Amino acid sequence: MTPPAPLTPTTADTDEPLGFRIDPVLARSWLLVNAAQPERFDAAARSRADIVVLDIEDAVAPKDKVAARNNVVDWLSREVDGTPNDGWVRVNGFGTQWWADDLEALREAKHLGGVMLAMVESMDHVTETAKRLPDTLIVALVETARGLERISEIASAKGTFRLAFGIGDFRRDTGFGGDPTTLAYARSRFTIAAKAAHLPGAIDGPTVGSKGLLLTEATAVSAEFGMTGKICLTPDQCHPVNEGLSPSPEDIRWSREFFADFDRDGGEIRNGSDLPRIARATKILDLARAYGIVVADGLDGEHAPAPSDTFHY
Repeated sequence: MTPPAPLTPTTADTDEPLGFRIDPVLARSWLLVNAAQPERFDAAARSRADIVVLDIEDAVAPKDKVAARNNVVDWLSREVDGTPNDGWVRVNGFGTQWWADDLEALREAKHLGGVMLAMVESMDHVTETAKRLPDTLIVALVETARGLERISEIASAKGTFRLAFGIGDFRRDTGFGGDPTTLAYARSRFTIAAKAAHLPGAIDGPTVGSKGLLLTEATAVSAEFGMTGKICLTPDQCHPVNEGLSPSPEDIRWSREFFADFDRDGGEIRNGSDLPRIARATKILDLARAYGIVVADGLDGEHAPAPSDTFHY
């Protein structure tokens, strides 16, 4: 087994173009943009967000819902220099007076990537949404104690693509504080439910008004609980979140050193820890490439996946 060639990050300090999007299975930063402010849409599309989510739910006052919905459909139906304005939309929750109209309007949006469904409390919320928007990816945003109690059912619902944790509303509903220890049980439920249902990793809720070290620490908490995405509230949060949810230089170095050592020993399984370590090293290096951390010297650096490797999802 030949170890992969050296890897170096490219997204932070090179000429990587802004507005780069990746497969939503692997998306780390999910940037919410107030749909009542269409002047912000283009800037969000040029940001480092993995996914742009135009928000017609909590960010928009009831009197502005219709106008915001129209802004979204108009923007998602246009192209700029031949490039479509593609994005996701956070729609109002099932049972609200706006839910059905949101979905009906989005059927006309040409470049809809998917929807984030607010206030999901049962699998029916997802399945009914999927019926009205067939073949559309749905992120189930779980934000209440009732939703958390049913999270395994929600994760298994036909139409659920990923789970997301609506921390703000969950704390209001339960009275919990924001300390990571307080929310450990809830985050664990998201990760376990997603894994058991064979979904991509869950998306953690946003860190309000935080930059620098505090945002970095909050993103590290998300990663520690196995969550592979995080909702962002401003474009400048996206790059720190992307970095925090990507393989670190130390992870990459360990992976390469492991494969080099494994190859020197003949490339044969030596003990019971080899298969798990092969799986972990394989996942790290594959994710690094998916996130734009490329081979520095241009070598291909292929390696054989382990039989137990489950990659990112």
